[in-house]
Amino acid sequence: MNLEKLRQQTETVCMQNFGCTLSDASEMEAYRAVCIAVREILVKKNHDFRKQRSADSKRVYYMSMEFLVGTSLRNNLFNLGIEDDMRKIVKDAGKDLDRLYDTEPDAGLGNGGLGRLASCYMDAASSSDYMCTGFSIKYEFGIFRQKIVDGWQMEFPDDWLNNGGVWLVPRHDDAVPVRFGGEAIGRIDENGKYRVDQVGYNTVMAIPYDMYISGYDSKAVNKLTLWEAKSPNCFDMSAFSRGEYAKALEQETMAEVISKVLYPADNHIEGKRLRLRQQYLLVSASMQSIIKDHLRKNPSLDSLPDKVAIHINDTHPALCEPELMRILVDEYDYEWDKAGDITCRTLSYTNHTVMSEALERWSESLYSEQMPRIYQITSEINRRLLNDLRAFYGDDRPKLDYMAVIANGEVRMANLCLACCHKVNGVSKLHSQILTDSIFRDYYVMNNDRFTNVTNGIAYRRWLCQSNPLLTSALTELIGDGFKKDSTELEKLLNYRDDNAVLDRLYEIKHANKVRLAYYIEKANGIIVDPDSIFDIQIKRLHEYKRQLLNALQILRMYISIKNDPNAYFRPRTFVFAAKASAGYVMAKQIIRLICAIANLVNSDPAARDKLKVVFLEDYKVSLAEIIIPAADISEQISIAGKEASGTGNMKLMINGAVTLGTLDGANVEIHEQVGDENMFLFGMTADEVEELWRKGYNPMEYINRVPELKAVIDMLMNGINGNRFDDIVYSLLRGNYSPADAYMSMADFTDYVRAQNDISAAYGDRRGFTKKSLVNIAKAGIFSADRAVKEYADSIWHLK
Repeated sequence: MNLEKLRQQTETVCMQNFGCTLSDASEMEAYRAVCIAVREILVKKNHDFRKQRSADSKRVYYMSMEFLVGTSLRNNLFNLGIEDDMRKIVKDAGKDLDRLYDTEPDAGLGNGGLGRLASCYMDAASSSDYMCTGFSIKYEFGIFRQKIVDGWQMEFPDDWLNNGGVWLVPRHDDAVPVRFGGEAIGRIDENGKYRVDQVGYNTVMAIPYDMYISGYDSKAVNKLTLWEAKSPNCFDMSAFSRGEYAKALEQETMAEVISKVLYPADNHIEGKRLRLRQQYLLVSASMQSIIKDHLRKNPSLDSLPDKVAIHINDTHPALCEPELMRILVDEYDYEWDKAGDITCRTLSYTNHTVMSEALERWSESLYSEQMPRIYQITSEINRRLLNDLRAFYGDDRPKLDYMAVIANGEVRMANLCLACCHKVNGVSKLHSQILTDSIFRDYYVMNNDRFTNVTNGIAYRRWLCQSNPLLTSALTELIGDGFKKDSTELEKLLNYRDDNAVLDRLYEIKHANKVRLAYYIEKANGIIVDPDSIFDIQIKRLHEYKRQLLNALQILRMYISIKNDPNAYFRPRTFVFAAKASAGYVMAKQIIRLICAIANLVNSDPAARDKLKVVFLEDYKVSLAEIIIPAADISEQISIAGKEASGTGNMKLMINGAVTLGTLDGANVEIHEQVGDENMFLFGMTADEVEELWRKGYNPMEYINRVPELKAVIDMLMNGINGNRFDDIVYSLLRGNYSPADAYMSMADFTDYVRAQNDISAAYGDRRGFTKKSLVNIAKAGIFSADRAVKEYADSIWHLK
């Protein structure tokens, strides 16, 4: 589309929707007009792409409770290659495109790495011309908006749809019913066939909204379909007439709450019930849509595995298995064995955790209450699975219980996936090895062909080309623009690793990005930070195993050393944290409170003023990450070895030139394979050493008593910081709450972590030497592209041509 045609389309949209020209429009009207104009281009391109593909083309359906899309306007303009034209159009109308970008809220459809990964894969699928539809829920408020008040995380609704909803296209005519509750009753029909009827159920209507996902320099535009929950009987007129006004809206309210909030707190039964209803709404509505779409082009469901690949992203959509069986058996009269074969060959599953407590389990009573027919089918899946397990392992009761889908009053969703999917993959080499060596070992022994690895990847064009235009411009001048389509071409940058002029330019680019972040920090937090200091960044979901606490304790060590010897040389350091804690995760909130208390202590002390700063940036989201990541010198990836499945923040930081400080955990192992010892800062135990220490018996007090620096930190924590007590954190480290003391071994890794931090300070003193490390990280990051990951899925799991 040329400049004038794009201008005409944008002006037409503005006039039709707001009754004015783009010049006369308000900034908000101009933003919406530009978005709608771009959306119309995407709709047409999606139509053309689907039309070009033959009916024989296999389609992928990617099921995920999260899609952390971020903002869409800049991404779509960049991918479509019309950003410069739209900037001129907007400028000619007296507007600033960057201000329109700032108007757009992040789409609140995800919480962390899981949702961002799903969005990266949708971007890569479109960029690689694969036919792929994402399915999720149209959360009205999505992940909460975080405010830090006196150190405490407070959660507020994130009304992203007010301005973000402009990207959504509703399809009310394609709404489908989803049934909850009631009873599943068997009967013999007139032909002598056994049938099951669900009676006494409540119906919720699922309404699809399409968000169009563009690809870079490609023919494809794919859809992310989001389901909104509505009651079929939204208003009880008789109750209203009786003056029972609240009751008149009760059915509508009970239905709509399903798509109200992402991950409602589940530390009570109503929260658990709501989460389960969310998962079934997503699965049932999506399955009905997939089957309808397939039968529109094919005479039967026999060919479903040849034409359709349904991918389950973590266990939240695990109900795909019994729901697809329900549809095949109950609605299309398939015999169980045939239905099971179709289901298994159609479905695949990505596991995202090695932590047994994070593998989803539902109480059997809640599961059967909400989905009586699904429970019956799950029970039959479990019965047949146990027969297979006995045939292979004999009557080993503990093993059978561990591997069963239903046991001890629980329904295990990971085991349901293992029982029913033709492929299961981990998301890094180490993670996949742990799955087959321990967590899923018994399933692996039965059939090792089903297990594979696909290391995570990132939508690098977003995280490099869009987020870091200065670096992208320099790369284009040095190695050409081929890297924008093929990330492996970044390796050409290695030719300049000894070029001082290039190293100086990379340093200047990093400094400019640090100045931008410093400006944001001053504006958001009122803290002045020095762009010449080391910017040490830890940005990720707040969880104990990610060990933000270890980082915080080490900062206290630095502070104590400054206080003990104010005249000693100290390489200036700025620590930046950003993280959200789940609403019901009390310990994670306590760690945020500790970080904020340390920030207040350090930043207000004249002794540390020019040496050490600590910043906690609230309301972490994609658009904030796009400011932080290009400015990072150090990427903190310090989880205890063996707990992080992969990580993708490490990849985003790496491709922007940050040097990793980390353990050999998750994808850090593969980063290390790419850059070597000399271009990252490794510390801590390996996964095998962690397991060995647990076997021997781990006592954190041995490390505290042995290391004076560590004892001084723990003593300071025990005495409180600026009048704030952190007894829960101290207790978790020394005695344990509901887990062993120091369950993530921060005390054991503390000394080596300090050593690595000292190595960083020394290395940063050699400006060009440190920048050379940065250059190598940029050059070797290409392998972590989502394009590569999606191709691996397409070739080895989805079997796309």
